[in-house]
Amino acid sequence: MGSVDSSKPHVVCVPYPSQGHVNPMMQLAKLLHSRGFHVTFVNTEFNHNRLIRSRGADSVKGLPDFRFEAIPEGLPPSDRDATQDVPALCDSTRKNCLAPFKELLLKLNSLAPEKVPPVTCIISDGVMSFAIKAGEELGIPEVQFWTASACSFMGYLHFDELINRGIIPFKDESFMEDGTLDTPADWIPGMKNVRLKDLPSFMRTMSCDETMFDFLGSEARNCLKSPAIIFNTFDEFEHEALQAISAMFRTIYTIGPLPLLGRRVPESNFNSLSSSLWKEDPKCLEWLDKRETNSVVYVNYGSITTMTDQHFKEFAWGLAKSKHYFLWIVRPDVVEGNDSVSLPEEFFEEIKDRGLLANWCPQQKVLEHPSVAVFLSHCGWNSMMETVSTGVPVICWPFFADQQTNCRYACVNWEFGMEVNNGVKRDEVAGLVKEMIEGDKGMKMRAKALEWKKKAVESTDVGGSSYINFDKLIKEALLSGDKC
Repeated sequence: MGSVDSSKPHVVCVPYPSQGHVNPMMQLAKLLHSRGFHVTFVNTEFNHNRLIRSRGADSVKGLPDFRFEAIPEGLPPSDRDATQDVPALCDSTRKNCLAPFKELLLKLNSLAPEKVPPVTCIISDGVMSFAIKAGEELGIPEVQFWTASACSFMGYLHFDELINRGIIPFKDESFMEDGTLDTPADWIPGMKNVRLKDLPSFMRTMSCDETMFDFLGSEARNCLKSPAIIFNTFDEFEHEALQAISAMFRTIYTIGPLPLLGRRVPESNFNSLSSSLWKEDPKCLEWLDKRETNSVVYVNYGSITTMTDQHFKEFAWGLAKSKHYFLWIVRPDVVEGNDSVSLPEEFFEEIKDRGLLANWCPQQKVLEHPSVAVFLSHCGWNSMMETVSTGVPVICWPFFADQQTNCRYACVNWEFGMEVNNGVKRDEVAGLVKEMIEGDKGMKMRAKALEWKKKAVESTDVGGSSYINFDKLIKEALLSGDKC
């Protein structure tokens, strides 16, 4: 691959191995590369192979100063193009990844400097805290990157307090229906207007030993052992939560929204680099080009969300009954227990010329398209940052993790979202789409979304808070061994 500048700082980026974590880490890695860093991007072997299947072998060749490496995550081999079982993956990464990651760091530092400069810093996902230990043991400065919302981070940090207060574990499943989850959780610093149901969903447990409850709570607390934490958000958007985090932890860097911070880096510099584990359908943008401004509802539940066949069909007929144009991203594995989805012929007759179904798309470009009026979303944090960056309001149907928290904030604190009832009924879906595109409430929410877009753009402009914080991150945490 030719020689490189051996004096360059060398950052090793290690995301949690799912699409929603890989994407923001790749955005950050590209930004650091544009500032003169040599980058090693570490996927798991499973995702490394998925990238090759999705994008071809060139997708992991990288550049002379942007390398891809892979480590095993400890699960049985699989060629399935879907996210691995999440609890098993979480448990396996924290138990099995430290040793191979250390081996990789030692290997990188053993290579000729003219090929690969010595590793000078590590940025690891906030739920891959084994990298903190690796950095400590090898004397390499390390920083955590929390890729979800700051408000959900506060929720995870207080999982222990839920136990201390006797709120959890719940005795039986009746808590889901008896109003218990409507109890205010106003004792959590920096989180106003939240109820138990708005906290990250893994608190809904009848056993505190449950993998996801234990994993997320402990990984959030482990972040506090790192010298610094990066958040993909901006100060004004999550002001109160960020203040609360700052009160308990000395060094945080808010550098979001990353899609906006990276807008000055020409994408042509990275044509050979990709983080998409799904093959994107080029028809999506061509189809949108033929639609009027603010006429389309864009539907995407992210890379992990699954639902029952009944809910899937209710969404389908709700979109059809709305009589509005829609672009619906339908992953093959979106219906629980299936690797394919099916809808009746009469549905396609009903939506003829009004709807397009596709497996995957370039979401940022879709949301930027003038024809898109509203985003029906699972409220994953990448989607929230992208919708804020483009000024598009949301119809929320949260699935799990931080999505319940993000949904509450979108609907109540940020005032640009409306929620679909968890039960999903076609008439409600149709009504929300109509309200968002045609109604007064929808008009107000579009206006609010555009206000937040303006603030997001300002934060990432030269001199804005996120722009300044990115500079500080580089100078204080990544280039200063003393600081770390």
